[in-house]
Amino acid sequence: MKIVFLDRSTISPQTTLRTMPFPHELELHDETAETEVAARIAGADVVITNKVRLSEQQLAQAPNLRMIAIAATGTDIVDLKACAARGIVVSNIRNYAIHTVPEHTFALIFALRRSLAAYHDAVRRGRWQEAGSFCFFDYPIRDLHGSVLGIIGDGVLGQSVARIARGLGMQPLFAAYKGRRDMGALYTPFEEVLRRSDIITLHCPLVPETRDLIDTAEFAGMERRPLLINTARGGLVNEAALVQALRSGQVAGAGFDVATEEPPGPDHPFHQLKDAPNFILTPHVAWASDEAVQGLADQLIDNICAFVQGAPRNVVVG
Repeated sequence: MKIVFLDRSTISPQTTLRTMPFPHELELHDETAETEVAARIAGADVVITNKVRLSEQQLAQAPNLRMIAIAATGTDIVDLKACAARGIVVSNIRNYAIHTVPEHTFALIFALRRSLAAYHDAVRRGRWQEAGSFCFFDYPIRDLHGSVLGIIGDGVLGQSVARIARGLGMQPLFAAYKGRRDMGALYTPFEEVLRRSDIITLHCPLVPETRDLIDTAEFAGMERRPLLINTARGGLVNEAALVQALRSGQVAGAGFDVATEEPPGPDHPFHQLKDAPNFILTPHVAWASDEAVQGLADQLIDNICAFVQGAPRNVVVG
């Protein structure tokens, strides 16, 4: 069995890939350009990909392909319809980030709510000595206790964020799907969450229905000037609209771990915020604690082994 990993470098080099207990050839590529995909998967039985896209045309060049093991949760990089038509099993990784993403979410929340980055930079610039007092009050500091946290996305990550929030004395509100008001008492209408929340955090997938979920109209409905946190997917928030919302004061700050273009190109809207004290951008690492990445790698190998044993797990298509 030939197994081809198209982008091994997307998983930390400190992470161990367990040896699989069946005869196989494992071909590792740190990176794979779009023009290289077809040739590299041509003789593969199993393809592993994290961020390398697999289109219908590329899949057609791999007659032996029986399984695609996605080394992530998101499946938008693979043409699932083409896989279903050809009988290719697609598996993904699930629930591995249940601690790391919520912790990163709150790291961003704490940093912004207490202006940690702004104060740190001010101290480095000599502002403390300039102030000549035991402290100075250049940036806002707000408690989390008693604040309202709007959560968009009610999966394992959203639920984990809610548990942490309750422990901090916050009031979590789960947003109903946009435009829906029939989801029951556990959900608050989407527009009401935007209106009432002091902090809004996104934990939903990027699908056609959620692209630009937060745009100019939604920013206008945020009455409490909330913080906006996105550790989910680039594209859920219209980035140009976010820049304007920060500049106009419609939101008090934003913490993002994702972007529509990763890394952001020279014309990306986020470059306009590079000196903003109320904007924090991290390089898509909310998922990447040592423990979580090793758990992902272990689950990836488990998925392949289960497929070989005739009992595929974490199946998206198959």
